[in-house]
Amino acid sequence: MSTTCYRNPESSFFSDVDDLYEVVDGQRLELKPMGAHEVLLASALFEFLAPYARQHKLGQVVSEMLFVLDATRDLKRRPDLAFVSYPRWRESTPGREDAWNAVPDLAIEIISRSNTAETVDDKIVEYFQAGVRLVWVVFPNTRRVYVYQSSREASVLEADQELDGGDVLPGFCLRIQALFDAVTKPA
Repeated sequence: MSTTCYRNPESSFFSDVDDLYEVVDGQRLELKPMGAHEVLLASALFEFLAPYARQHKLGQVVSEMLFVLDATRDLKRRPDLAFVSYPRWRESTPGREDAWNAVPDLAIEIISRSNTAETVDDKIVEYFQAGVRLVWVVFPNTRRVYVYQSSREASVLEADQELDGGDVLPGFCLRIQALFDAVTKPA
């Protein structure tokens, strides 16, 4: 017996799923989707982070979530991945609005054709102004991860080094090479 999943093409739910945008000073900015390689990197990183956060009851890891960073400025940003600790949740369950009214502890950006270094630099400043505690920026071409403890302080990790969660995700550790190996077809 086979089952068929029906999808109503006129359903607003499905048409909004691919509607990626951010809001900066009240202006809606449409976002282009990431490339295939960057999506795989984000997915692999999610697969490493989410079980760790869940197992240790630390909070929730999300992808492509729109966050209200500054309501007075009407600033909403969408990191590629983010971690929000339970203490930062205002309610037991996030609301059904388009943006989560919580500031993530960790914001992760992956440099791609649709997410340039210049754009990410602006976001890093905004993230820390909003109260984000840690920002990771993944550079796929160089296989480096920049770890920002503030908008002015960063360390650069190479493939043979380990990425750790610091005070945000205590005990989490991932070898950078393992991230890139996760998106490479085995021989």
